[in-house]
Amino acid sequence: MSLQSWFSDIVHSTRTLLGGLQVSGRHLKKGRKARGPVGIGQSNYFEQADRAVTIQYPFEQIPVPDMGRYRLHMETDDCIVCDKCARICPVDCIEIDGFKAVDELGTTSDGTKKRLELATFNIDMAKCCFCGLCTTVCPTECLTMTKTYDFSEYDRSNFTYKFATLSPEEADLKRKKLEESKKASPIRPESAATS
Repeated sequence: MSLQSWFSDIVHSTRTLLGGLQVSGRHLKKGRKARGPVGIGQSNYFEQADRAVTIQYPFEQIPVPDMGRYRLHMETDDCIVCDKCARICPVDCIEIDGFKAVDELGTTSDGTKKRLELATFNIDMAKCCFCGLCTTVCPTECLTMTKTYDFSEYDRSNFTYKFATLSPEEADLKRKKLEESKKASPIRPESAATS
């Protein structure tokens, strides 16, 4: 190796190093301002392209889209126990158990009469694939996707959300009351009903 090639290697490596530092310096100068928690729907979203990406989570959060699919929520007062959400779910994460009501249950917020008692309504969010099919088939729109996306847990069993208002004891009492009312009013035979 000659002395001339040795010096040319030093000059070349110094130029390369200075070029890299120049690029880093430009990015450092542009990145002095932090990117704010601005959603993609806002007009100044693309003005922040040169800013640093890091935001101070959880104190700052990027707004979530209105049509985002995150955690499921169910309004128990609006559920008519139609079972459509459980039947359409591709991963069977919704468990529903209902039975005919003996007493008057009232109506939902859209005026639909409630005829079934809701004994069990569990959603296992650990199984959920966030497809949103259950929310589209719900006739009373009681099942919705919320904007809550950060719902981590230490125990997997905590991902099962229970929405039924009846305790198991109350459900058993109401089932017994239904059986007693069936026994008290016998059903007419088909031949007597048609004649």
